[in-house]
Amino acid sequence: MIIDKIENASLYSGINPRFAMAFDYLKNTDLVNLPLGKYELDGDLIFALVQEYDTKSEEEALMESHFKYIDIQYIIEGKELMGLVTKTDHVTTLVDLEKDYASYDEENYSFMLFEEGMFGVYFPDDIHLPCIQLDEPTRVKKVVIKIKI
Repeated sequence: MIIDKIENASLYSGINPRFAMAFDYLKNTDLVNLPLGKYELDGDLIFALVQEYDTKSEEEALMESHFKYIDIQYIIEGKELMGLVTKTDHVTTLVDLEKDYASYDEENYSFMLFEEGMFGVYFPDDIHLPCIQLDEPTRVKKVVIKIKI
Protein backbone atom coordinates (compact mmCIF):
# COMPACT_ATOMS: atom_id res chain seq x y z
CA MET A 1 0.00 0.00 0.00
CA ILE A 2 0.98 3.59 -0.56
CA ILE A 3 -0.25 6.57 1.46
CA ASP A 4 0.70 10.08 0.44
CA LYS A 5 -0.42 13.55 -0.66
CA ILE A 6 -1.34 14.35 -4.25
CA GLU A 7 1.60 16.75 -4.61
CA ASN A 8 3.88 13.69 -4.35
CA ALA A 9 2.03 11.67 -7.01
CA SER A 10 4.93 11.96 -9.46
CA LEU A 11 6.89 9.60 -7.20
CA TYR A 12 4.48 6.79 -8.11
CA SER A 13 3.55 7.55 -11.73
CA GLY A 14 6.37 5.37 -13.02
CA ILE A 15 5.00 2.21 -11.38
CA ASN A 16 2.73 1.61 -14.36
CA PRO A 17 1.40 3.77 -17.24
CA ARG A 18 -2.08 3.44 -15.74
CA PHE A 19 -0.83 5.00 -12.50
CA ALA A 20 0.42 7.97 -14.51
CA MET A 21 -3.01 8.29 -16.15
CA ALA A 22 -4.78 8.04 -12.78
CA PHE A 23 -2.63 10.68 -11.10
CA ASP A 24 -2.90 12.97 -14.11
CA TYR A 25 -6.69 12.68 -13.82
CA LEU A 26 -6.61 13.46 -10.10
CA LYS A 27 -4.35 16.48 -10.54
CA ASN A 28 -6.00 17.97 -13.64
CA THR A 29 -9.73 17.42 -13.09
CA ASP A 30 -12.02 19.79 -11.20
CA LEU A 31 -13.00 17.07 -8.75
CA VAL A 32 -14.80 19.41 -6.36
CA ASN A 33 -17.39 20.25 -9.04
CA LEU A 34 -17.43 16.84 -10.73
CA PRO A 35 -20.84 15.13 -10.40
CA LEU A 36 -21.06 11.79 -8.64
CA GLY A 37 -20.80 8.76 -10.89
CA LYS A 38 -18.52 6.55 -12.95
CA TYR A 39 -15.99 8.00 -15.41
CA GLU A 40 -14.12 5.72 -17.82
CA LEU A 41 -10.54 6.79 -18.39
CA ASP A 42 -9.60 3.73 -20.48
CA GLY A 43 -12.63 1.42 -20.60
CA ASP A 44 -12.57 -1.23 -17.89
CA LEU A 45 -8.77 -0.92 -17.60
CA ILE A 46 -9.01 2.28 -15.59
CA PHE A 47 -12.07 4.15 -14.36
CA ALA A 48 -13.03 6.59 -11.62
CA LEU A 49 -15.93 6.35 -9.17
CA VAL A 50 -16.85 9.70 -7.65
CA GLN A 51 -18.69 9.18 -4.35
CA GLU A 52 -20.14 11.24 -1.54
CA TYR A 53 -21.19 9.79 1.82
CA ASP A 54 -21.32 10.29 5.56
CA THR A 55 -18.57 8.53 7.46
CA LYS A 56 -19.72 5.75 9.77
CA SER A 57 -18.71 3.84 12.86
CA GLU A 58 -16.12 1.11 12.73
CA GLU A 59 -18.81 -1.51 13.43
CA GLU A 60 -20.83 -0.47 10.37
CA ALA A 61 -17.90 -0.71 7.95
CA LEU A 62 -16.56 -3.62 5.92
CA MET A 63 -12.93 -4.73 5.74
CA GLU A 64 -12.22 -5.45 2.08
CA SER A 65 -9.62 -6.29 -0.51
CA HIS A 66 -9.76 -6.76 -4.27
CA PHE A 67 -8.48 -9.27 -6.83
CA LYS A 68 -8.67 -7.73 -10.31
CA TYR A 69 -8.21 -4.05 -9.53
CA ILE A 70 -5.87 -1.79 -7.59
CA ASP A 71 -7.68 1.03 -5.77
CA ILE A 72 -6.45 4.59 -5.60
CA GLN A 73 -8.71 6.32 -3.07
CA TYR A 74 -8.39 10.11 -3.04
CA ILE A 75 -10.13 12.46 -0.59
CA ILE A 76 -11.62 15.43 -2.44
CA GLU A 77 -13.38 17.00 0.57
CA GLY A 78 -13.67 16.02 4.22
CA LYS A 79 -11.69 13.55 6.28
CA GLU A 80 -12.01 9.94 7.38
CA LEU A 81 -10.14 7.21 9.13
CA MET A 82 -9.03 4.18 7.15
CA GLY A 83 -8.24 0.87 8.81
CA LEU A 84 -5.25 -0.81 7.14
CA VAL A 85 -3.57 -4.21 7.31
CA THR A 86 -1.99 -6.68 4.88
CA LYS A 87 -3.66 -9.99 4.02
CA THR A 88 -1.06 -12.18 5.72
CA ASP A 89 -2.86 -14.88 7.75
CA HIS A 90 -6.28 -13.20 7.51
CA VAL A 91 -9.33 -15.30 6.69
CA THR A 92 -12.05 -14.11 4.31
CA THR A 93 -15.69 -14.12 5.42
CA LEU A 94 -17.02 -13.56 1.89
CA VAL A 95 -15.52 -13.70 -1.61
CA ASP A 96 -17.35 -12.20 -4.59
CA LEU A 97 -15.17 -12.50 -7.68
CA GLU A 98 -17.84 -10.97 -9.91
CA LYS A 99 -17.89 -7.77 -7.82
CA ASP A 100 -14.12 -8.04 -7.22
CA TYR A 101 -13.96 -8.02 -3.45
CA ALA A 102 -13.38 -10.15 -0.40
CA SER A 103 -14.50 -9.17 3.08
CA TYR A 104 -12.90 -10.00 6.40
CA ASP A 105 -13.93 -10.15 10.02
CA GLU A 106 -10.72 -8.59 11.22
CA GLU A 107 -9.89 -6.54 14.29
CA ASN A 108 -6.10 -6.30 13.98
CA TYR A 109 -5.56 -3.18 11.89
CA SER A 110 -4.15 0.29 12.27
CA PHE A 111 -6.02 3.52 11.57
CA MET A 112 -4.66 6.26 9.34
CA LEU A 113 -6.26 9.69 9.04
CA PHE A 114 -7.02 10.73 5.45
CA GLU A 115 -7.71 14.39 4.76
CA GLU A 116 -8.35 16.47 1.64
CA GLY A 117 -5.58 15.97 -0.89
CA MET A 118 -4.44 12.59 0.46
CA PHE A 119 -4.62 9.26 -1.34
CA GLY A 120 -4.12 5.60 -0.60
CA VAL A 121 -3.14 2.93 -3.12
CA TYR A 122 -4.38 -0.53 -2.23
CA PHE A 123 -2.97 -3.57 -4.00
CA PRO A 124 -4.60 -7.04 -3.81
CA ASP A 125 -2.57 -7.87 -0.70
CA ASP A 126 -3.88 -4.82 1.19
CA ILE A 127 -7.00 -5.00 3.32
CA HIS A 128 -8.67 -1.66 3.97
CA LEU A 129 -11.58 -0.43 6.09
CA PRO A 130 -12.73 2.84 4.48
CA CYS A 131 -15.26 5.54 5.43
CA ILE A 132 -14.71 5.58 9.21
CA GLN A 133 -15.75 8.63 11.23
CA LEU A 134 -13.40 10.44 13.59
CA ASP A 135 -15.62 11.60 16.48
CA GLU A 136 -18.92 11.88 14.63
CA PRO A 137 -20.22 11.29 11.10
CA THR A 138 -19.04 13.87 8.56
CA ARG A 139 -19.58 14.34 4.82
CA VAL A 140 -16.80 13.11 2.53
CA LYS A 141 -16.39 13.40 -1.22
CA LYS A 142 -13.95 10.85 -2.59
CA VAL A 143 -12.87 9.46 -5.92
CA VAL A 144 -11.84 5.81 -6.19
CA ILE A 145 -9.82 5.04 -9.28
CA LYS A 146 -9.84 1.36 -10.23
CA ILE A 147 -6.79 0.14 -12.15
CA LYS A 148 -7.06 -3.31 -13.71
CA ILE A 149 -4.17 -5.62 -12.95
